[in-house]
Amino acid sequence: MSKFKSIDSITAPTIPASKNLPEITWRVLIIGTFLTIILAAANAYLGLKVGQTISASIPAAIISMSILRFCRNSNVLENTMVQTMASVGEALTAGVAFILPALIILHAWNGFYYWQTVIIALLGGMLGVLFTIPLRKVLLIDKTLRYPEGLAISNILKASINKEETDIKALTFGGIVGGVISLAQTGLQVLADSFQFWVQTSQTVFGFGLGLSPALIAAGYIVGINVAISLIVGILIGWIAGVPILTWVYGIPHASNANEIASLMWHDHIRYLGVGTMLVGGLWTLVTLVKPIVYSLSTSFNSMRQAKLTGEIIQIRTERDIPINYVFWSIISLLIAIFLLILTYIMPEANQLSHTFKTLIAAFCALYVLVGGFTFCSISAYFAGLIGSTNNPVSGLLVSSLLILCLILLCFFGFSHGIKGNEVFAAVVAIGSTVIIAAALAISNDTMQDLKVGQLLGATPWKQQVMLIAGVVVSAFVIPPILDLLYNAYGIGGVFPRADMPKGQMLAAPQAGLMATVAEGVFADTLEWSMIIVGAVIAVICIIIDEILKNYDTRLPVLAVGVGIYLPLDASVPVVIGGLLAHFIQSRLNKRYGTQKRGKDASIATHKHRGLLLACGIVAGASIMGVVLAIPFALYQSSDALRIMPDQYQYLSGPLGIIVTVILCAWMYKVVMKKNA
Repeated sequence: MSKFKSIDSITAPTIPASKNLPEITWRVLIIGTFLTIILAAANAYLGLKVGQTISASIPAAIISMSILRFCRNSNVLENTMVQTMASVGEALTAGVAFILPALIILHAWNGFYYWQTVIIALLGGMLGVLFTIPLRKVLLIDKTLRYPEGLAISNILKASINKEETDIKALTFGGIVGGVISLAQTGLQVLADSFQFWVQTSQTVFGFGLGLSPALIAAGYIVGINVAISLIVGILIGWIAGVPILTWVYGIPHASNANEIASLMWHDHIRYLGVGTMLVGGLWTLVTLVKPIVYSLSTSFNSMRQAKLTGEIIQIRTERDIPINYVFWSIISLLIAIFLLILTYIMPEANQLSHTFKTLIAAFCALYVLVGGFTFCSISAYFAGLIGSTNNPVSGLLVSSLLILCLILLCFFGFSHGIKGNEVFAAVVAIGSTVIIAAALAISNDTMQDLKVGQLLGATPWKQQVMLIAGVVVSAFVIPPILDLLYNAYGIGGVFPRADMPKGQMLAAPQAGLMATVAEGVFADTLEWSMIIVGAVIAVICIIIDEILKNYDTRLPVLAVGVGIYLPLDASVPVVIGGLLAHFIQSRLNKRYGTQKRGKDASIATHKHRGLLLACGIVAGASIMGVVLAIPFALYQSSDALRIMPDQYQYLSGPLGIIVTVILCAWMYKVVMKKNA
């Protein structure tokens, strides 16, 4: 007996299939477009700052519900459509912002070229939506997949049916507080967003650093204690132990102070340690998913083949997708467009290579985007149901995808022109192709949660898919100017558009830096393999420990350990602070609601829900403020444009930043622990 039940046996949705309500309306399109733009902008800053975005689905659902309450005759399916469209802004931004800056880091691009970026986002996003259509029926009826965000969103939207009160205040106040602190840190510069303390001896350097970003503290609160512990392990390996040991081994580099020495050691050695850990972690992710990969692919193609052979049309409203033949021909059209994109806009000039060879490379990369993209999107969609979109190991999937493509391209060059002299050409082609896969993968990750919401509430699937496509179109035209604005205001990945820009406010773009390092290292053989091998050994040890910890209902995600090694301290430490705060609050809630008290689970869930909304608000407020501040920074070509802190008192910004961070954590604790009404 299959573990999958028939469509008819699924629990009845909130709105039955026999009932038709307005779903795609003008107000839905207007509100959805507005939220798509806002959430895309907010997550662009966060993605470039720390290489991580926060799922926009829950905030989008709450904001949509709050606005539509004032509209006459609104219904829950309209809320579903707005939420579906708005979540695309965050997802597509993540896919593009994680990898495309690698072309700037490699100096292949001088900025985010508008039309090239638009076309990349459009093609990748559309491909991601189309890939999830044949996957929908297969993955949504699998009872082993829980779709945590999808269940949470559906519960939030169900509240709108009975006009129940929600914790919208937590989301609103969180946004205000996050925005004000971010303004004080980055704009007015009254508060420091990081605090470094390193000491130099005759042979080594040791110390520590703090990150005080409210957005990252809130992000850590959302991802929780397991990720925080893994980051702590990475920090201990890479910074607390790594900097002193490697400084002693390689010698102290020339720098003006101990802080700069520690930064140089990270840039020259430690980050390669993180690359090795993340590479092995990504490959391990694929190994553990062989069975679901095979199952997901086989069932998806069987579904497509069955629909094509029988021509069966499901008449039930809640099971009607975009017709599979439209999906097939759309994918073929996108494949041709991807081939032309790679050959015309992504592939750099290379006079020593023949046009025939470049055409062959472009054709293979387009085919790889199709086949490899569907493979990795299937894995991502499966993981979205298994552990949720937020915890989806997207980084491991993308690193693995890029590494496979780089090794295959290396073989192409080995059999033809040779790789010497063509290293940058091959790296740019590999990264440009992987950006399309990244956009598709990010869309498939979030889209499965949206489709689960639709299944539970009774939305029409093809209408959700139309809204997803609309979200891709809106986001694709908005993302390039936002990314270019941020680049000109802060600089990205060590590359600055103007000389003498402050390095402290640079957007690290760690995911893009990792991709550039991997691609460049494979083709130019410049990777520091000794550090990468050590990182690989660390990953193996972490994997073994993680497998043991599974038996005790806890985890040590190896990719998070790698991120802890790879990220600067001002990006990783605040995530740890947030994760520890979430764990402390959870412990206090468990103590308050003892096992003997009735309604324990429901009461704790209410507090956790409030905390999630508060954290999402802080992330959104701080991230949006980062985008807003980028405007005067870019206009005045200086990130000191709004600074009010005098030079003679600048030393106070560090202690003040720490004090405000402590107050922020205490305030979050008080709000979440507040007695339920």
